[in-house]
Amino acid sequence: MPLAYIVNAVGNTIYPMTAIDNIDMGKKTKEQATEILKKKYGYLDGAIVEAIYKDQPIATFSASQIGLTRDIKTKIDQAYIVGRTPHFPSRLLQQINALLKLNKINFYTQVTYDLEPFENFIEVSESIYNKPAKNALFKFENGRVTNFKAHEDGLALKSDEFLEGVKANLNNISPKSTVARVVLSEKVIEPEITLAKANNQGIEELIAEGESNFTHSIPTRIHNIQLAASKFNGQLIPKGATFSFNEIVGDISSITGYQPAYVIQNGKTVLGDGGGVCQVSTTMFRAALNAGLPIVERHAHAYRVSYYEQDSEPGFDATIYSPSVDLKFKNDTASAILIQTEIDEVNSILTFKFYGKKDDRKVEISKATVWDVAPPPEALYEDDPTLPSGEVKQVDFPAWGAKAKFTYKVTYKDGEVKEETFFSTFRPWRAVYLKGTKGV
Repeated sequence: MPLAYIVNAVGNTIYPMTAIDNIDMGKKTKEQATEILKKKYGYLDGAIVEAIYKDQPIATFSASQIGLTRDIKTKIDQAYIVGRTPHFPSRLLQQINALLKLNKINFYTQVTYDLEPFENFIEVSESIYNKPAKNALFKFENGRVTNFKAHEDGLALKSDEFLEGVKANLNNISPKSTVARVVLSEKVIEPEITLAKANNQGIEELIAEGESNFTHSIPTRIHNIQLAASKFNGQLIPKGATFSFNEIVGDISSITGYQPAYVIQNGKTVLGDGGGVCQVSTTMFRAALNAGLPIVERHAHAYRVSYYEQDSEPGFDATIYSPSVDLKFKNDTASAILIQTEIDEVNSILTFKFYGKKDDRKVEISKATVWDVAPPPEALYEDDPTLPSGEVKQVDFPAWGAKAKFTYKVTYKDGEVKEETFFSTFRPWRAVYLKGTKGV
C-alpha cells in the first residue's frame, strides 16, 4: 500500500497507530477524540479538594474554582501532528509506521489546575494561624518577681508542604476517589529566650494550676478576692521551703483595704472585713494538690459554702483565719516555685498558676466520698428592734450538713508513694431571719 494512499485515507483524522492515554485515536477526528476523552475524564467536574487543619475541614475547593481539567486539547493537537510534521524525515517515518503498523505512538494527558486559589488560601490562613514566638521575661526584685511573662512557642503553617500535597493529591484523583483531602500542618517556632534562660531559680515551665468559681459574689467579696489574690502574684517559694498563706496575705482588715463581706465567725455568717479571702486560699489549695506538693496544714470550712461547689465536689476547700488557722504546703520540687494569679471577671474564675520544674511525679486525686448528709435545721427568726415593723431580713443562709473525704496520692519518680486522706465535717446550717419590731 503506497504512502500516498494512507495519506489520502487519513484525511483530516489522526493517523493510525496513535493513541492518547492508551486509547487508540487512529482515524478519529479531533472532535471525536475530544468527545472520547471528555467522557473518560468527566468525573473531574465533580472533584473537590478539602483543606484539613487539626482534623477538621476548614476550606473546600471545587473543580471549577481551581480550573481542574486535563490537557486534552494539547495532547490531541500533538497526536494530530503525527504524520504531518514539517520535518520531512520524521514525517516520512511516522507515515511508514502508520502504514506498516510497527509501533504505537502514545501521548499521555496530565492534570491541569490553577494553584492561585490555594496560594490565596494559604496567605489568609497564615495571617490567622501563624503565631510568633514570645521570649520569656523574669525580673526579680526584693524577694519577689515584679515582672514576669512565660515564654510562648510560636506556630508556623507548613505552607510549602501543603501546596506540594495539593499537587500530589490532584494527580491521584480517580473515578473512585474524587475527594482530595490535604492536611495543613504546622511547626513549632521556639523563642530565643525560654523561661529557663531568663532566671536563675530553676523555673522552666508551668507545673500546675488551680481554679475556683466565684459567681454570684457580691461586689465587696469580689474586691476582697482581687486584693488578696494580688498579694500572691509574683511570690516565690524557695526549694525546700514551707509556704504559709497567712504570712503572705498579712493583716485582713479595713486598714489594709478589705471591705465587709460575709464571713463565718462565732458560729454565724456575718458581714466582716475580708469576706472572700477563703476563695483565694481554696484556689491555692487546689493548685498545690495538682502540683503534688505535701500539704502541711489545711482546714475545712464549718459548713458547705456554695461558691466552692460551683465547680468542684464537697471537701476541696481550705479556710484560713489568722493567726491560728492557716494553709501550709511544702515545696519539695527541684526548683523554686513562682506563683501567678489570674482573675477572669467576665466568667468569675480565679486561677492560681505554679511555675517551676516538673520532676515526673504522678498525682492522683480521687472523687469525693460524701456521707451523713443532713438537712438544714429549721429557720430561726429573731426580733430586731432596729428594723421597721413587718420587715424581714435574711442574715444567714441554709446549708446541708455532710461529711466528705478524698484521697491524695503522689508517686515520685523513684517509686516512693505518699498518700493522704482529707476529711471535712460540715455542720448543717440554718437560715436566720431578722423580724423588724421597731415601733411595736
